[in-house]
Amino acid sequence: MKIGILGGGQLGRMFIQNALNYDDEFHVLDPNSDCSCAYISHFSQGNFNNYEDVLAFGQDKDLISIEIEHVNVDALFELEKQGKKVIPNAEIIKTIQQKILQKEFYKKHNIPSPDFEIFDGTSDEIKIEFPFVQKLNTGGYDGKGVQIIKNAEDLKNLWVEDSVLENLVDIDKELSIIIARNENGETKTFPVTEMVADEKLNLLDFNICPADISKDVQSQIDEIAEKFIKSANSAGLFAIELFLDKNGKVWVNETAPRLHNSGHQTQEGNANSQFEQFYRTLKNLPLADTDAFGFSGMLNLVGEQNYSGKVIYEGLEEVLKLPKTYVHLYGKTETKPGRKMGHINVLANSREELLEKLNHIKTLVRVISK
Repeated sequence: MKIGILGGGQLGRMFIQNALNYDDEFHVLDPNSDCSCAYISHFSQGNFNNYEDVLAFGQDKDLISIEIEHVNVDALFELEKQGKKVIPNAEIIKTIQQKILQKEFYKKHNIPSPDFEIFDGTSDEIKIEFPFVQKLNTGGYDGKGVQIIKNAEDLKNLWVEDSVLENLVDIDKELSIIIARNENGETKTFPVTEMVADEKLNLLDFNICPADISKDVQSQIDEIAEKFIKSANSAGLFAIELFLDKNGKVWVNETAPRLHNSGHQTQEGNANSQFEQFYRTLKNLPLADTDAFGFSGMLNLVGEQNYSGKVIYEGLEEVLKLPKTYVHLYGKTETKPGRKMGHINVLANSREELLEKLNHIKTLVRVISK
């Protein structure tokens, strides 16, 4: 099959690296000729947000998918009309890429998500109580397009754009579950992962799998995943980001209709990775075994503050001496503060050992520049 991927970042790169085990052609559309996928795919330079570029890219493909949700969805609807297979389908991508539609989707399908109101950027009347979270309707990722409004004084910082205003959850843990569905309707989930954020950068620092949660919390998450995948009515792989509040209630934060940072540890930590599972959803193959090998975790390698330019991975040789430790770099030659440049996966026999290893690796490696 000729499989076309919109977006050439690290998620596409790792997907293609895994999928090269099979006999297909992988084509990528991205504006950056030096993107992570450029040298391991049939690469086309173009804007995945541009209607004409996406439409032209899809013409000779058997199937079109995404590794980033911020794509031109009108072109995907047109490709579907032309008989092209789009996974996940254009409707669920459209729903997820707009926070307002996403929140309304949860409400419609009784999927627990924090109460919200819609803000059009002009209304002076805000009914939601402080503190609340403002999420821009479109374009946000990795903590961008999200801010906390704590009190009336903070209202001066409110973005004057279409957005969702959402009740702030008193968070105990941030969790993630990845669920896949093929066109035959078969579904499988990966074990729930615990996500630890970098508070300065407001993006994922490291993962812990399996998450330390009760049977009741697991049951709530299973119900959410089942409701979501049934309501989405699309083949594909979806990462559902969750909040566990301090009263033991689980809420959906948001969903990504694609591969996700919270699933990277599956590369060595599970019988099959999220990248293998994604391939199987595209090809409508039997879904892969997701069993975990004990405890696994992932540490993001992110560009250090005050460093921009040709990348240097300081301390990587020391990391490579460690047992059950696996380095994944994304082929990005230029680093800048907060840019995801790679990750390191770790296996361990206990949660305590895993955390000790992850924290030790954090002291060894830095992403800097010449």
